[in-house]
Amino acid sequence: MDPNRRQFLTSSATAVGAVFSVAHAVLNAEPKKPNIVIVLLDDSGYSDFRPFGKPDYATPNVARLARQGCTFTNFHVPQAVCSASRSALLSGCYPGRTGVVGAHPPGARGLEPKFATMGEVLKGAGYRTAVFGKWHIGDQPETRPPARGFDESCGLMYSNDMWEFHPQNPNAYKEFPLHFWENGQVKIERITPELQPNLTTWYTEHAVDFIRRNRNNPFLLYVPQSMPHVPLFCSEKFKGKSGAGLYGDVMMEIDWSVGEIEKALQSAGVAERTLVIFSSDNGPWLSYGNHAGKTPFREGKMTGFDGGTRSACIVRYPGQIKAGSTSKTMFCSVDLLPTIARLTGAPPPRNAIDGLNVWDLIRGQRGAANPHTFYPFSTGRTLEGVFSADGRWKLHLPHPYQSLVEAGRDGNPGKYRQARIELSLFDMEADPLETTNVIERYPEVATRLQGCAEEQRREFYS
Repeated sequence: MDPNRRQFLTSSATAVGAVFSVAHAVLNAEPKKPNIVIVLLDDSGYSDFRPFGKPDYATPNVARLARQGCTFTNFHVPQAVCSASRSALLSGCYPGRTGVVGAHPPGARGLEPKFATMGEVLKGAGYRTAVFGKWHIGDQPETRPPARGFDESCGLMYSNDMWEFHPQNPNAYKEFPLHFWENGQVKIERITPELQPNLTTWYTEHAVDFIRRNRNNPFLLYVPQSMPHVPLFCSEKFKGKSGAGLYGDVMMEIDWSVGEIEKALQSAGVAERTLVIFSSDNGPWLSYGNHAGKTPFREGKMTGFDGGTRSACIVRYPGQIKAGSTSKTMFCSVDLLPTIARLTGAPPPRNAIDGLNVWDLIRGQRGAANPHTFYPFSTGRTLEGVFSADGRWKLHLPHPYQSLVEAGRDGNPGKYRQARIELSLFDMEADPLETTNVIERYPEVATRLQGCAEEQRREFYS
């Protein structure tokens, strides 16, 4: 054979073999795991962003996120208070199970290590993990972020009003300076009023940098903003920009933060394989009037009414969730951990949890049903009632609650009165404002839900 022809055939065979090897590797390569980004606001009202409401300020980045994903109008937290809500999201457990209720003060132990966090679950599956923002589920060495599965962290251990400038209880916090932590160490000894305007920007800068550095690794990025929990602060770049007062300025800066995180995902080339969740830990703290958010629902934070437990929620995952869609499907923050574990292939926690995988509901699969029978809701250590898992029925057990009498202004709290609701059943499809008790019309529904409440009481409240 002609030597040139032999060389040509040999080279061709080698090239074809290389092509088949590459093709085989591509076809058999494991698909890249999705990244997870959770942006959680503090005390944001349901109507504070478009498309949930029509605020007097622009929120283009959140609106864009909604156009790219699904807007969920019936997403709930099991308890409408800071620590309880955050613990439920990260652990997949109800407050009754973990004992994390209300808002923990400085120095509190918080979520016991026997309850795995989302950080621990995903880190165990090879994820890089970070939390930048307000932690508030433990202020002891073994309950702070570095010990709970987060490779990187910065922010406050508790609410930004738990400091010496508190309008009602300044003496309660004088011996607890409001530290700014970074990776397990105190970076700033005392956050002052001059430093608070930097919080949203600092969290955002850390988040953007984390995305940039981890573009080649699967990651969990949790950004629990300190705002718009009072006291309200925003940076100079947003001061007076909204034309709607300080609250509007703060919300525009949060919207900017969402936009910066989205731009970072795009620049890193990972936006198409990143699940983004945007929501709030609970409803608005109505006592603070013009420094509080808005909700169309009954009451607000620290109550079991929908003004407290129903939070605006957007979920975006290109190719998995229909862009520009809206869903009335009910699910709860405790469902996020098991759902994310399923998506990422991470083993679920070894401890018992209450959340269930609701991915079929979130992605809008036809015929998908909520795997729960009911969802309980509570305030503090009081079980206040249950929802039917389809979201239609809500049963309030007899319980006291705080009802706003007069709202405060400009950072000063207003006045509440102690009210009480008796055994009440609401048809949430016909009456989402919880105005008309229909227990006499649907006694069989009430009896069924009372049985669910009793089941919950026996397990966690007896």
